[in-house]
Order: sequence, then C-alpha cells, then structure tokens
Amino acid sequence: MNLLEPGIIFTIYGFNVTNTIFSTLLVDFILVLLVFIIYKHISIYPSRLQSISEATIDYFYTLTKQISGERAKSIFPWVISFFIFILFSNLTGLVPGLGTFGIVEEGNHGIIPFFKPPTSDFNTTFALATISLVATHALSIKYNGLLGYLGRFFSLNPVYLYVGILELISEVTKLFSLSFRLFGNVFAGEVVLETIFSIFAFLAPIPFLLLESIVALVQALVFAMLTMAFMGIMTNSHGEQH
Repeated sequence: MNLLEPGIIFTIYGFNVTNTIFSTLLVDFILVLLVFIIYKHISIYPSRLQSISEATIDYFYTLTKQISGERAKSIFPWVISFFIFILFSNLTGLVPGLGTFGIVEEGNHGIIPFFKPPTSDFNTTFALATISLVATHALSIKYNGLLGYLGRFFSLNPVYLYVGILELISEVTKLFSLSFRLFGNVFAGEVVLETIFSIFAFLAPIPFLLLESIVALVQALVFAMLTMAFMGIMTNSHGEQH
C-alpha cells in the first residue's frame, strides 16, 4: 500500500470511502461519547476526566482572552475544537492493533487498514486549514465591518496598497503552511512507526510511540495556537495593529 495516499475501502456512486474517513468518524464518535459521559457525570467533586477537561478548557480560554480580550468568546470555540479534534486524530495512529485490520489489496500486494490517522491525509489537513482561514476572515468582517476588512488590503495610497497586497498573499500562504506542517509531521511519524514495527515487534517501538505521542500533542497545539494568533490579529481593527 502507498503510505502517501489514503486506502480506498469501498466506493459509493463514484465516491471513494477511505480509511481516513473511517478514522474521522471514529474520532467523532469518541468525542461525542466523551462529551456525553462528562455531561452525565458532572459534579462539584470532579472525576479525573472532568478535571482534565476543565483544566484544558480553562487554559485555552485564559490564553485566548489574554490575546484577544472580549473577542475570545468568538475565537475560543474554534481554537479548542481544532486542538481536541487534531489531537485525537493524531493519536489514532498510535493505538496498538488499530491499523492491523483491513482488506487485502488486489494482487495481494498488502493490506489496506480500515483505520488511518485522518491528519496523515493531506485532504484532511487542507480542509482544516481552509476552515481556519475562512473562519478567521469571517470573524474579521464581523468585528471590523466589510469596509474595515477590505481597508486592510486595499488603499488609495500606493505604499499601503503594496503592503496590503503582500498581506493578502501572506493570507493565502497560511493555508499551505498550516496544512503542510500538520500533514508532514503526522505522515513522517506514520512512516517511522511503519518502519520500526516492520523490524521490531516488541519493546523497541515503545520509545518511538512515546515520541510520536509528544509530536501528536505538539502539532495539535501548534495548529490551535496559530489559529488563535491569526484570529486575534485579523479581528483587530487595522489601526490597532503594530
């Protein structure tokens, strides 16, 4: 199987259902289940799961408020959603045995696993980056108005117009930097683990699993933090920026 592309499990009316789609549905199911469990067992004497959830939410909300002030109410839901989804998506590739079940490829060239980390598929990371960029500019219009938003990029002053065009180009490059950074790191981890597990079956892969766990957390944190920073900058009025 080609590690660079997701494996096609089956096709419905020309639409390819891949193993990364299966993994995305699995992550969604796990997150909904966790929310339901926490909601049903919420208490003033929190369980370990509730404590972790509250600490994570409090950390990100406090950080978002420090950066964007009252605009944190609009920015925070995006930031925490990206962090949690990407973290769990990254971690699906580290669950022992999850990638061992699948279907045999045509010609017996290998097995297409039913599950593959969603973020090891560039389609997923590009979609996440697109959502982040669109949400950022939508919030900018919400807080600055359409004229204030357009004034960030276009001006009658030739110097400001040149700077605005450069800034507009930089907004497009964010789409690729966000998506390629996340995809590259997760995909590289997949290749490393695939290689290690093909050589060693026990003990030796453990340090690599621990390392990839840290990478999974860091990459989720980086994506969320960059989104937070971009939203904080774009929701400022053009005159407030330094």
